[in-house]
Amino acid sequence: MNVSVTLFSDSEMYLPEDNRQAPSVPNDEALLDAYSTAVTRAVERVSPAVVKIDVKKAGRGRGGSGSGFVFTPDGLVMTNSHVVHDAGSIHLAFADGQRASAILVGDDPDTDTAVLRADVSLPSPAVLGKSQNLKVGQLAIAVGNPFGFQFSVTAGVVSALGRSMRAASGRMMDEIIQTDAALNPGNSGGPLVNSRGEVIGINTATILPAQGLCFAIGIDTAKFVASQLLQHGRVRRSWIGIAGQNVPLPRRLAYEYKLANNTAILVNEVYPDSPAGQAGLVPGDIIVAFAGKNIAGIDELHRLLTAEVANQSSTLVILRGVERRELQIVPLPKED
Repeated sequence: MNVSVTLFSDSEMYLPEDNRQAPSVPNDEALLDAYSTAVTRAVERVSPAVVKIDVKKAGRGRGGSGSGFVFTPDGLVMTNSHVVHDAGSIHLAFADGQRASAILVGDDPDTDTAVLRADVSLPSPAVLGKSQNLKVGQLAIAVGNPFGFQFSVTAGVVSALGRSMRAASGRMMDEIIQTDAALNPGNSGGPLVNSRGEVIGINTATILPAQGLCFAIGIDTAKFVASQLLQHGRVRRSWIGIAGQNVPLPRRLAYEYKLANNTAILVNEVYPDSPAGQAGLVPGDIIVAFAGKNIAGIDELHRLLTAEVANQSSTLVILRGVERRELQIVPLPKED
């Protein structure tokens, strides 16, 4: 005979059914308080590192302004290339009222990233997070100086990942973060942070007259570019001529081909007369390895496309449908 048994705690066993308490559910007020606390703590953490940037263009006298953030204790500042490109003089203002001058270490219009060096040291640089770990829907907070309103804060969520957009140089920028945290002119170059106050992106653009369509450069890309600017004053790279985005790999294919990563690059576009086109790459291909190195995403491919691999034949491993293929590709040096 099958017997159905229901277990109760000692306290529940003797209570009438109507008196037993339902599981507690957080009320709206508690949830809103938690949200407010997360935003305020994140802002408190990053605000000392945020700067307002005032620029006068060389030989023109005209100027503009934007935002940035200090990322090392000795006063290195990250911002957008379009904020400081061709600057004659650069002046910084901090949230505590401190002011400083800065020089341009280097800028990369292809990723709209620039590094400045301030003439002061700061004890509270921003903490850099990882954009590779972001998830759609998580909290995103922007701090900057829109229309000259210094150190304004807006909050929203990560709306989408893996967007592509063209830089002022005409090059396609990949792995762009889309957010609905409101951005306006003057926010450019400021930090986009997560709930822990870690920088996950550099705010760079909006689409007008649309509302809630704002974009930031992933901090993983910005960190790589900053290291190149500090070492060489520019980014030395080669190129293969694609636009793409990070995508998860189907488990069956990852298992069948013993792939090391769970993500790879989906090719969205192949530029005419490019190394990728000559190698036979087509939209829809998924890149999983280059030059003997496994590829989990676009940032990894960019790091491998250095000046050293230019004009050398390298093996590109792709998935086309369910088939694994190897293509020979010759990256070309990217001209400044």
